Amino acid sequence: MEIMECEKYKEQGNDAFKTERWDEAVKYYSKAISGVKGEPKELAIYYKNRAAAHLKLEDFEKTLQDCDRSLEICPNDPKALFRRCQALESLQRYEEAFRDATQIFKDDPTNKSIQPYLQRLHRVVEERARINAQTHTKLETMVKIVFDPSNEKEKRETAMKNLLVLAKENAGSEVMIKQSCIVQKIKNLLKVEKNQTLYVTGIRIIGELCKHTEEKTKAVLKDAGVPWFLEILDSNSQEIVYAAQYCLQCILNSLSGMEMKSEGKPKQNLVEKNKGTIDTLLTCLTMAINNQAISGLARDAIIELLTKNIHHTAFSWAEHLVEKGGVKKLLDCASELEEFHYESSMSITSSTRTIAAVCLSRVYDNMYYDKARDNFLSQIQDFIKEKLLTPDIESKLRVTVVITELLRGPLDIGNSIIGKEGILEMILVMANTEDELQQKVACECLIAAASKADKARSIVTQGADILKKLYKSKNDHIRIRALVGLCKLGSYGGSDATIKPFAEGSTLKLAEACRRFLLHPGKDTDIRKWAAEGLSYLTLDAEVKEKLIEDKAALTALVELAKTGDQSMVFGVVTTLVNLCNAYEKQEVIPEMVELAKFAKQHIPEEHELDDPDFVTKRLIALGRENVTTALVALCKTESHNSRELISRVFNALASEHELRGMLVQQGAVKVLIKLALEGTEKGKRQAAQALARIGITMNPEVAFPGQRALECIRPMLSLLHQDCTGLENFEALMALCNIAQMNEAARQRIVKEGGFYKIEHYMYEDHQYISRAAVQCMCNLVQSEDIIQKFFTGDNDRVKYIVSCCLDEDEHTAMAASGTLAVLTGYCEKCCEKVFDSTNWLEAIQCLLANKSPSMQYRGVCIVANIISASKELANKLIESNVLEILMALKLVPDDGNRKRINEVIDEALQICEQKYSIIMKPPEEAGASGL
Repeated sequence: MEIMECEKYKEQGNDAFKTERWDEAVKYYSKAISGVKGEPKELAIYYKNRAAAHLKLEDFEKTLQDCDRSLEICPNDPKALFRRCQALESLQRYEEAFRDATQIFKDDPTNKSIQPYLQRLHRVVEERARINAQTHTKLETMVKIVFDPSNEKEKRETAMKNLLVLAKENAGSEVMIKQSCIVQKIKNLLKVEKNQTLYVTGIRIIGELCKHTEEKTKAVLKDAGVPWFLEILDSNSQEIVYAAQYCLQCILNSLSGMEMKSEGKPKQNLVEKNKGTIDTLLTCLTMAINNQAISGLARDAIIELLTKNIHHTAFSWAEHLVEKGGVKKLLDCASELEEFHYESSMSITSSTRTIAAVCLSRVYDNMYYDKARDNFLSQIQDFIKEKLLTPDIESKLRVTVVITELLRGPLDIGNSIIGKEGILEMILVMANTEDELQQKVACECLIAAASKADKARSIVTQGADILKKLYKSKNDHIRIRALVGLCKLGSYGGSDATIKPFAEGSTLKLAEACRRFLLHPGKDTDIRKWAAEGLSYLTLDAEVKEKLIEDKAALTALVELAKTGDQSMVFGVVTTLVNLCNAYEKQEVIPEMVELAKFAKQHIPEEHELDDPDFVTKRLIALGRENVTTALVALCKTESHNSRELISRVFNALASEHELRGMLVQQGAVKVLIKLALEGTEKGKRQAAQALARIGITMNPEVAFPGQRALECIRPMLSLLHQDCTGLENFEALMALCNIAQMNEAARQRIVKEGGFYKIEHYMYEDHQYISRAAVQCMCNLVQSEDIIQKFFTGDNDRVKYIVSCCLDEDEHTAMAASGTLAVLTGYCEKCCEKVFDSTNWLEAIQCLLANKSPSMQYRGVCIVANIISASKELANKLIESNVLEILMALKLVPDDGNRKRINEVIDEALQICEQKYSIIMKPPEEAGASGL
C-alpha cells in the first residue's frame, strides 16, 4: 500500500478521533499501520495516534505497546512519551511514568502540559520510596519472628498475619518478592510447620502476592513451581485446601487478566502472552483429577477450579480437556462411591460426584460443534462399554453410578445412554437383588432416570413394585432411596392437579415418610439429604406444600441441612424451596389455545386452589421467618448454573414480599445476588437482577447496597431494560435505578458508563404509564450529573422538546419529574433554555406548571421561568411577550399558606432581573412613583 493511501486512513482516523469515535479511530489507524512497508517516520505517527485512541478507550496495555513501537522508530518523541507516561500512571507504574515525564521536561523545559504530571509523579515516587523504606524495615522484623521456631507461638502467628496484611498492599508485595525471597522462605517453612494457623496464613500470603500483577505472579511461579501448589492442595484440612484453591485461582486470574469477581473474563492478549503457563497449570489440574494418592477435598478443589475456568472462550480449554482424557478422569470420579472398598477406589467426599457431574455438564455445554460433541459422547460410550465388557459386579455398579451422575449433569447424554437397549433392564435387575449396595445404586439411578415423563411411566409399570419391596428393607439407606424413587414416580404429573399416578392421598403419606427421615435422630446427613430430595418432588403437590409450610420442625431441618454447604444437598433443598414459593417456570396460558385444546379433547393442566396467590404469599412469609436466606447463601457456592437459577428464583420470590426485603439484606443476600445476576443461565441472571431491583425500590440504597455494592448492582439492573424482559421487570429496574441515581455522582457516572442513559431514555417513550413515569423520574435524578445534561443540548436532538411535552402529561408524577428535569436543564446553560422554545407547546407547558394546584409544581414552573429569564434578555423577552408575566403577578397575590415563601422569592428574583438588568419591565406607579409598563 502506498504512503498516500495510508495517509488517507490516518486522516479518517483523525476525523473519528475528533468526534470521539475512538473505536473507529483505532480501526483506521490500524489500517494505516498494516499498509506501511519498512519503518518510515510516518509509521511512528500512526502508532502514536493509535496510542491516543487506546488511551481514550482506557486500554492502557495497548497504549503502552503502541507508544513503545513509536519510540523505537522516533526515540524521545514528546507526544509518544507523554501518552506512555499517562498509561503508566493509570497502571500505577509510577516510577516508569516519572521517568518519561522527566525525559520530556529535559528535552523541553518550557513544556507546560507535562509540569503538573511531573510534580504529581515526583510526590508519588518520593512517598513510595519512603513507604518502601519503612516497609522493608517492618518486613525484616516480621520475617525474623516468623521464621525463627524458637519464638512464642502467639508471637509468630501475629507476625505472620502482619505479613499477610503487607502482602495485600502493592508496595508491600513488591518489597516481599524483590528483597526478602519470601516465597522460598514460606515454601521451606511449610515443609516442616505443624501449626495450622501459620500454614494456612503462609499459603494465603502466596495467593495475595499473585493477585497484584502478572510480573509478580510469574516471579512467584518461578520461585515455587506449579507442582508445589498441587502438593499443598493435597490435604485433609478444609481450611488448607480452600487457601490453596484460592491461591491457584489468583494465579490464573493474574495471568489471564480476570478479576476475582464472578463476572471477570480473561483478556485475549494476556491469555495469548501467557498461554504456555496457563496450559501447563490447567494440564496439571486435569492430570490430577483421578489421582488416587490425593485427598477427596483436594480432588473437589481441582474439579471446581477446572469447572470455573474451562468455559472461558479465551482459554479454549473445554476441548483441550476432552483431548487430554479429562472426560474419562471425571467419569472415574463420578463412578465412585464412598462405600466402595475395591483396589481401584479413590478418596472422595459426599460432594465429589455432584461436582464431577457439574464439570462434565460445563464441558459438554462448551462443545460448540457436532464433531466436538460426538468426541465427548464417544469417550463416555467407550468408558461404559469397557466397564460392561468386564464381568465383575464392580464394573456394573460403576456404570450405574456414572449414568446417575450423567442424568444429573449433561442430561441429554444421560438420557441417550439409559435409552440404549438393556441398560434400564440391567438397573431393574440390580434393584431386585438382595445385595444392598446394588439396591442402593440402582435406586439412585431409577430416581435420576425418572426425569422425563415417558421414562417415569415406564418405571411406574416396571419398577414401582420393586421400589415398594425395597422400601421394606431394614437398611435405612436403601429405604430412603426407594422412598425417593416412589416420590419421584408419584410426582411426574408436575403441578397439574388432575394427574395422580398413585391412589388419592398417597403423596401426603409419602411426604410424611420423608419428614420422618428428615427429622432422623441420627447424624447421618446422607439420609436427610435424600429425604429433602423426596420432598422436592412431592412439593409439586399443593396439599403437600401446605402441610410442609405449617411444619416448623421440618422447615428448620431443611434450613440446617442447607447450611452445611454440601454440594450434594443443593438440588433437594433448593427445589423444595422453589416449589413452596411457586417460583418454578410456568407456561403461559393463552385462552384461545385452551379453547382449542378443549375442542380437540386434549388434556388441559389445572392448578390447585391451594396454589392461589394468597396461599403462596403465606408460604413466602413463613419461609422468610424461618431464615431461609441463610440456607440459600450457604448453597450459592455451587458451580451448577441450573442450581444457581433455582436459588435465584427463591430469592426473587422472597423479594416480592415487602416485609422480607430487609431480612434479605441483613442475612447477606445482596452479595450473592450480585454474583448470581452476573453469571449463570439467562433466566437465573434475570431472576437475581429482579430481586436486587425489588430490594432497591423500597429500601434506602445506601443501606441495602453499602459501599461499592450500589455500583455493582447497576449492571444487573440495566440488564432488565431489555425488550425480552417483562414490563414488570422493566418497571422495577427503573424504580431501583432511580433511587441509586440520587445517591451520588459515582452512581450516576456508573449508569452512564454501563450504557444506562440510552436504555432509560428509550423507556421514557414507552406507552405504559408506569414504565414511562419511572423512566422520567430516573432521568430527573440522572440530570444532576453535568455529563448527562450535556447530552440534552449537544448535537441535533429533541430531548429537551420531549421533556417539555412530558410536563403536560396527565399523570401527575410524570409531569412532576419532567418539570424537575426541565428546571435542572434550564438552570445549566443558555443553550438548554433556547431548546425549550423549539417545542411548539412550551407556553402551554409553562402555563400548566404555573397554574397547577400543587405548590411543588408551581415552584418548578417559576424556577424554569427564572432560569430562562436569567439566561439572556432575548429569551426573557419571549416570555414577557406571552402572558407569563401576568401569571407570575397573579401568583404573587395568592395568600401564603406556609408553602409560598420560596415561590415568591423566585418570582421576585425573576422580576428584578427583568426590571433592573434588562429594563424590559417597570414597577407599577404606586411602587416606583412613575408611570411605566
